[in-house]
Amino acid sequence: MDGVIYHGNRLLPGVEDFVDWLYGENKNFLFLTNSSERTPRELQQKLLRMGLEVDESHFYTSALATAKFISGQCPRGSAYVIGGTGLIMALHDAGISMNDVDPDYVIVGEGNSCNYENILKAVRLVLKGAKLIGTNSDITGPAEDGLIPACRAMISPIEMATGQSAYFVGKPNPLIMRTGLRILGVHSEEAVMIGDRMDTDIVSGIETGLDTVLVLSGVTDMEDIKRFPYGPRLILNGVGDILG
Repeated sequence: MDGVIYHGNRLLPGVEDFVDWLYGENKNFLFLTNSSERTPRELQQKLLRMGLEVDESHFYTSALATAKFISGQCPRGSAYVIGGTGLIMALHDAGISMNDVDPDYVIVGEGNSCNYENILKAVRLVLKGAKLIGTNSDITGPAEDGLIPACRAMISPIEMATGQSAYFVGKPNPLIMRTGLRILGVHSEEAVMIGDRMDTDIVSGIETGLDTVLVLSGVTDMEDIKRFPYGPRLILNGVGDILG
């Protein structure tokens, strides 16, 4: 959603008309976000504060995908979590308990809870055998005043200190893509991925067989696109251009 629907607490140009068009044309749509900090309810309320009314059912986060993955791998397991309320609540609802002594997993997502002390604890727990999970592999994310570190940047010190590579559940992992298609009730050839990142949104769309649209309203510009061996079918300034 960051860089496609809003920057910080500001809706991007054309978003209101785009969402009205989705509803007016009875399109099945899903805000499939790699951000794990907020719950779907919090995201819905955030948009409402900006004047955009979208039903809570249209949100699916990497936190929910991570909780689904963990509960399938280790039912009623435990985790030490560095992340926001969206991640903690998703794990709790999936039956995963919080554990800072001998957890099955160390799970890292975005949020203001990351500090040197909990990085130290995470390193010790991974070295003791906990498996390392990241909610997504985004290195940076957009904000109103520029780029900010995202999950991959925050988990990197733990990877480097332990020698263990994290497993990332969010885009471009096909796990979250297949879940999104199931929620929408469509096949891949009937869907389009609209995103602002080449390394997560566009590649996940290509690898899952979706049509792809890159918008330049987030972290990617025209020069960045040249660095990748693949490309989107369409490049637009923002989602409002879809109506043009």
